[in-house]
Amino acid sequence: MTRVAAIDCGTNSIRLLVADVDPAAGTLVDLDRRMEVVRLGQGVDKTGRLAPEALERTLEATARYSKVCGDLGVERIRFVATSASRDAENRSDFVDGVRAALGVEPEVIGGQEEAALSFRGATGVVAARRPGPFLVVDLGGGSTEVVIGTSAPEAAFSMDVGCVRLTERHLLTDPPTAGQRAAAHADVAAALDEAALTVPFGDTVTLVGLAGSVTTVTAHALGLEAYDPRRIDGAVLPVETVLAACDDLLARDRGSRAALGFMHPGRVDVIGAGALVWHDVVARVRDAVRAQGRDLSEVVTSEHDILDGIAWSIA
Repeated sequence: MTRVAAIDCGTNSIRLLVADVDPAAGTLVDLDRRMEVVRLGQGVDKTGRLAPEALERTLEATARYSKVCGDLGVERIRFVATSASRDAENRSDFVDGVRAALGVEPEVIGGQEEAALSFRGATGVVAARRPGPFLVVDLGGGSTEVVIGTSAPEAAFSMDVGCVRLTERHLLTDPPTAGQRAAAHADVAAALDEAALTVPFGDTVTLVGLAGSVTTVTAHALGLEAYDPRRIDGAVLPVETVLAACDDLLARDRGSRAALGFMHPGRVDVIGAGALVWHDVVARVRDAVRAQGRDLSEVVTSEHDILDGIAWSIA
């Protein structure tokens, strides 16, 4: 058994998982799992650079995670950075800062590896309960990864649409106008068209959604008064219920979203875009499955995601 720390630094949040992993037994036991919204991708879509204040927030969180790792006696650490740091001209400032704060080299990975890690993390639990092929969708702040496979990834694609990117690009008023929503839907449709050339959506038997936007939509669909990962993880919801929850979140203004008991404060301003992306992905996959003469009636949500995949990869 190895005590590992997996850190996932995305466009909107930075997350830590400390776990005891036993590859021989196939077990992963959480010791600490936490998340901070640092918005590393603030303005990257427009400027191409990481903002100084965003970089500062992220490195301060990294230093706090370093202390947690030390306190828990972590043996191995892997720090993975995704969309925002891939896109930024000054990503070397980020890499140098993480190395100084944590003592390890951060890995700025590509969308294909991100998708593979998400698939491993999600299917490690879901595969025991549901049939494949699995389409795993990791909806992040700057990008959304789609990967399909049964026991391993068979096709994957990284789409440049996410909750932060689309909010900054299109959803500029509170609530967004019909024209802004239409422009965002058009971006997602174009990304899905491109993804469909690589990933056969119609082969999906089980659709699995990961990450904060998806889990927040799920909390809303379940009518939770507070965020409860035990009820969200593994939740199986009818497709129409998921689509309705997405539409409702997108239509709300900031104050109404903030009043929802399960809503993380750092997600209030971007959940509308996250819900829009998830709505369009679910609808596209449902329609692709129907075109093959089958029915996709349910969607699965997993709290096990790229963090778990990173932890397995270390061990």
